[in-house]
Amino acid sequence: MGLMSAVTGNASEVKPEDVMDTIGPLLADGEQITKAYKMIRDFFVFTTSRVILVDIKGATGKKKNFKSIPYKNIISWTIESAGLGFDDSELELNIIGDEVIKKEFKKSINIADVQSALAQGILK
Repeated sequence: MGLMSAVTGNASEVKPEDVMDTIGPLLADGEQITKAYKMIRDFFVFTTSRVILVDIKGATGKKKNFKSIPYKNIISWTIESAGLGFDDSELELNIIGDEVIKKEFKKSINIADVQSALAQGILK
């Protein structure tokens, strides 16, 4: 992940095995990570059943907040491709209960791949 992306908090794709130490114990039998993205310390993953957001807390990073969003609770989503200059790609998830979650991605991430991973989970 580049320095500018780390500073701006934009997500970079990482290998699923890079987050398995943290996410592995949370997975149900047969559930697998399909995509993983990391921002500075926080990260989120798409699995075969849900989206898991991980918020690393405190100076040591030992405290973690896990938010699990089953695909059935995502009622719509929006993607926005990167523009020129400092514009980045965005993903917006609209969750049952009027919650909105936004994530930004650096330009090198193909936002269509992110959308595809989400669609595979939601539309199956």
